[in-house]
Amino acid sequence: MAGHPATDGPGQVGPDLSGAAGQRLSSAKVAKAARRIRQVGQSLWLDSINRRMLRSGDLAGYVQDLGVTGLTSNPTILAQAMATSTGYDASLRALVQQGVTRPEDAVYALALEDLAEAAALLRPTWEATNGQDGYVSLEVPPGLAYDMPATVKFAHRLRALATFPNLLVKIPGTPQGLAATEEVVDAGIGVNVTLLFSSTHYLQAAEAYLRALERRQARGASLDVPSVASVFVSRWDVAADPRLPSHLQATLGLAMAQKACSSYRALFSSPRWQGLAAAGAHRQRLLWASTSAKGPSLPITYYADRLVAPGTIDTMPERVLLALGQQGGWEHVLEDDYGGAELVVAAVAKEGLDVEALGQELQQRGASAFTADWERLLEAIAVKMAAAQTAA
Repeated sequence: MAGHPATDGPGQVGPDLSGAAGQRLSSAKVAKAARRIRQVGQSLWLDSINRRMLRSGDLAGYVQDLGVTGLTSNPTILAQAMATSTGYDASLRALVQQGVTRPEDAVYALALEDLAEAAALLRPTWEATNGQDGYVSLEVPPGLAYDMPATVKFAHRLRALATFPNLLVKIPGTPQGLAATEEVVDAGIGVNVTLLFSSTHYLQAAEAYLRALERRQARGASLDVPSVASVFVSRWDVAADPRLPSHLQATLGLAMAQKACSSYRALFSSPRWQGLAAAGAHRQRLLWASTSAKGPSLPITYYADRLVAPGTIDTMPERVLLALGQQGGWEHVLEDDYGGAELVVAAVAKEGLDVEALGQELQQRGASAFTADWERLLEAIAVKMAAAQTAA
């Protein structure tokens, strides 16, 4: 697929969006594209959070003018924001003076400062949609991905620390994470199940959510517990494309997303779900993650343009959000085509690629990468805390 001359990050093709704050609202095309997507019924969330975005008013502008209705974060995002910026130094010094000694405690305190501001901007959406939209997300430490009891305990801790209601606790969709998800939702805490890759992963996450709601229903508790299921898309093609002929490249991620979307629609049309909905439950929304194109020849909105679907969420980095309308050319809403997606998967399998095994590998890789980013962040914060202590 033909690219554009300006690049947006390593290996990514996109418009030159340097000085993005100034260009944020200058493009009527971006606002028009965002409005069209919202009219279809898809929510736009921002896959980014940092103090610069809050202080500059950029996030407020995205919410007001582009209709952004939610926000996600992860260890990589937090590391990029905190470790390489001086914008957090004053808050970090204050935490040290208050007696905070553990870098992990400092990171969560700083993150919650930012997320509290973001949650306030999104609170009107949360109220207007009766809690079906308008959330911020914060992940449990990635090193807990395979520790169910510790994940449950930390999710309760995050919910208690947050001073705002529109928070989703992010929990990895590993087997242990899914068991934790069921317990956390059963306790009435909203969850963003992350690191899902395949339709199998998605259905396992949905099953954990439904079981938790059924447990709450059995004891007469409210079923109004929010959740989203985050299915990662572009990482499929990053992993698979080097092993595939050109005509199959940049197809597997979309095929896996199509299968997940078809499963999502079928599940939430089932009698089982209808019974829960009649009792007051809201569906666990399907969220597209990793939708920034990473191939050197792909427009940065390649996935975002092709994943517009009613009832879903697309969380995207700033650069993708700002590229909407500049090079976005979506024309069709994602339809149910499980069979077509299966044909793509079958063609990929004929090339010797075990798709199911790759999905498991991608989840494990994702958990490991987040853990590594988290450890680097804690090391950087520890250095900053030591400097603050010395200065004091």
